[in-house]
Amino acid sequence: MDEPKHIFKRKIYDRLLQWKEEENGHTAILIEGARRIGKSTIAEEFAKNEYESYLMIDFSKASKTITGLFDDISNIDALFMQLQFEYHVSLTPRKSVIIFDEIQFCPKARQAIKHLVADRRYDYIETGSLISISKNVDGILIPSEEDQIKMYPMDFEEFMWALGDSATPMLLRQAIAAGMTLGAAHRTLMRTFRLYLLVGGMPKAIAEYIDTKDLLRVDKIKRAIIKLYLADLHKIDKSGRISRIFEDVPAQLNRKQARYMLHPVIGHTDPYKEDSLVSEIAASMTVNMCYHTADPANGLAMDYDKDYFKIYIGDTGLFITLAFWDKDVAENEIYSKLLSDKLSANLGYVYENATAQIIVASGRKLFYYTFPSDNRHLYEVDFLISNGNKISPIEVKSSGYRTHKSLDEFMRKYSAKTKDPLIVFTKDYHKEGVITFLPIYMLPFYLEK
Repeated sequence: MDEPKHIFKRKIYDRLLQWKEEENGHTAILIEGARRIGKSTIAEEFAKNEYESYLMIDFSKASKTITGLFDDISNIDALFMQLQFEYHVSLTPRKSVIIFDEIQFCPKARQAIKHLVADRRYDYIETGSLISISKNVDGILIPSEEDQIKMYPMDFEEFMWALGDSATPMLLRQAIAAGMTLGAAHRTLMRTFRLYLLVGGMPKAIAEYIDTKDLLRVDKIKRAIIKLYLADLHKIDKSGRISRIFEDVPAQLNRKQARYMLHPVIGHTDPYKEDSLVSEIAASMTVNMCYHTADPANGLAMDYDKDYFKIYIGDTGLFITLAFWDKDVAENEIYSKLLSDKLSANLGYVYENATAQIIVASGRKLFYYTFPSDNRHLYEVDFLISNGNKISPIEVKSSGYRTHKSLDEFMRKYSAKTKDPLIVFTKDYHKEGVITFLPIYMLPFYLEK
């Protein structure tokens, strides 16, 4: 594995620390996530800092000699000795960690975790892209001694840290707590957030921007990542239908449909196959699934329709590149409009995708709701999140924020269940009655409450 030029501060580091301290070797930990989000880098950085020594096996390129060691682990002492010889690393009991990188390429190593953890000699960190894990576990016993944490692209706070700004996130938390408008600072923050949307949260893309400030070079990196995702999806489904589902996400959002329409993308197939295709792309974590809740009064996760959903790209930087896949960066309308703060209403789905990404990164699942306004039209609330025993409706506005009929009608219909309604938009923070108008860059910090 090539040594990354930039090692970025990631929030998941604290989660790993918590696991190490609380579990003390009684479980392994699996970092799940899409490819190229920095799983391997953070695992190795954690190992370097928190252990006396570490051994890292990258199963995506490990030799048959290495993978073959896990075919028979009846002699664990011999396994550890052989690994130390092969990797020229000396391991110390209870002071060393073994990293199983890209564990999906060696399912028997994952199965061995049960016995390795029981041995208690070392700690174990696994990284994996579920797009492949789910296809490689037939006949494999998944260890119960395995904690799992999800990792996502770098969020807006991590992006600011990467740019050398650790003060602004703390100031934003204070501003939210005080209910303060930001004035001139708002314009600066919106520029920074628009830059974050363009660059995205992939560490390699952020590193390229820091080094060159060249969005064309950044876009090339994002295109390479998208091609990698498409190739991975094609391995899962040789017909190319899952790849087409991924590629069509921007077009589906642009049409402002009440749901993702599968049939125009994949053709007509049996419901079981449709469910399988959707499950596969959801497991890849390259996208964020947003399900329609049937009745918000009954609770979001308890009453939703798995066949009625929207799909968002997991990283908005990749979304913007995918939306103009057939054009280079100079012709990408979103790039020019975002940079000049002139994003038109019909490109507002960029902010909708970004809001979905922020909500998922906060640890929440995505839900939305539609209900009739008349015989031909629907009211639609973009997102619903649980707020104690109540529900907070969220409407995303890139423009025209003064009217919010869907939000108003939802609040009237479910007044007993509604709390803290939000308009997420691009203007400065303020409140009108019970509705909070929240600039989108504040949303990650607001959701911490």
